[in-house]
Amino acid sequence: MSELVPGGNMPLPGGILTLRVPGPFDVSALITDDSGKVRGDGDFVFYNQPTAPGARLQGEHLTIDPPRLRPGASRVTVVVSPADPAMPLGHLPAPTLHVSAPDGRHLARFTPPRPQRETLLLLAELYRRGTAWKLRALGQGYADGLAGIARDFGVEVTEDDAMPGTPPGATPGAAPGVARRTPPDGMPGAAPGGLPDTDGFLGLVNSARAAAGSPPVSLDARLTAAARAHASAMAARGLLGSESPDGISVYQRVTSAGYPYLTVGEHLVSGPRTPGEFVEYCLSAEQSRRTLCDPVFSQAGLAYVADGRSGDMYWTALWARPFSPAELSRTANEVIALTNAERTTAGLPPLSGDLLLTTAAQAHSADMVARAFYSHTSPDGSRPWDRAAAAGSTRRTIGENIACGQRSPAEVVRGWMNSPGHRANILKPDFTHIGIGLAGGGKAGTYWTQLFGG
Repeated sequence: MSELVPGGNMPLPGGILTLRVPGPFDVSALITDDSGKVRGDGDFVFYNQPTAPGARLQGEHLTIDPPRLRPGASRVTVVVSPADPAMPLGHLPAPTLHVSAPDGRHLARFTPPRPQRETLLLLAELYRRGTAWKLRALGQGYADGLAGIARDFGVEVTEDDAMPGTPPGATPGAAPGVARRTPPDGMPGAAPGGLPDTDGFLGLVNSARAAAGSPPVSLDARLTAAARAHASAMAARGLLGSESPDGISVYQRVTSAGYPYLTVGEHLVSGPRTPGEFVEYCLSAEQSRRTLCDPVFSQAGLAYVADGRSGDMYWTALWARPFSPAELSRTANEVIALTNAERTTAGLPPLSGDLLLTTAAQAHSADMVARAFYSHTSPDGSRPWDRAAAAGSTRRTIGENIACGQRSPAEVVRGWMNSPGHRANILKPDFTHIGIGLAGGGKAGTYWTQLFGG
């Protein structure tokens, strides 16, 4: 498999190619000829217009069959933008493009530099040379949004009120058929109160949370969509599991639904027939009750799907707190405070937060999510001290702890302290500074990094 850099290119095999960008992103594609312009609005493939001759978009997967593209097509430009229009692209992990051959072999991977002020990225392009097709990595930032890039590629953009025949949900100023997403609950433009509690689930949950002294949660459309996708996958298989046969975990479904989270929890259950029975089951054991009543969660999603063969009902409940820069900073500071409490108990001076170490730690957590690995060594071979130096740190002694799957600062610090090697880093007298990084959306949930310096 090739690791591409901006400007890098490679030949592509014949047949249907699959391009995937995991995470809280929307993927789009523009089909053009040698002029770089579309022939019409039908050459723009995106979430409200997911198919064109030779191209199909299904969630985070874009399939391209070059011979079946419309006549004259010689280039397909792949575009990525935030699934949540209110979330700046620079606040999300760097998107990673995965390219697979018709037989499923991984051909290439490309992670561009993390965006700054751009609203979307021209991620890559497939282009024809003679009868063969090649892939070029781009990573070019773009500041004018999806409608702006559509205009520049030749898609007609309506600037005044929507005309008759505009698809439902289209917004004035967007290209015909380029409907912007309706902001989900909790985002600008959402109706207050969230989704209606049509089956009584929310009332039961919030009653239990109130009894435990926890604030109420609201239903979120994105979490509900992710829960429905996972419950359907379990019902189709007739088996409970956090990961479906296609390798997609329940946590990845959350970010694929456009919900960047700070922390997430889940209940995966089969058997109950009603929401009341489901909530009763979740309250029957200490661990599941703790998840349902955890005060950190502010939003939830629920879905249940019957197995058509056995009639068993498969349930997925998701609990989350949405990501924000302020919450990220608060959580990182809590990890530092808990780490310093352990050092104080051991008679050691506290560690000071360090901006450069924080930058390197956050980049590593985001990279582990984006490139689907879990290691102190990145796929490009860089080690903790390399990443610290790349961030501008000049500290002479560097150490790193990583973890994945923990849902809170207390849980992750407790896990590190229960591991001799990680504990040794936390209690090393030579260390004087620390940076914390965390990113959600990977196969195991949240990925944590502690980077120490002295």
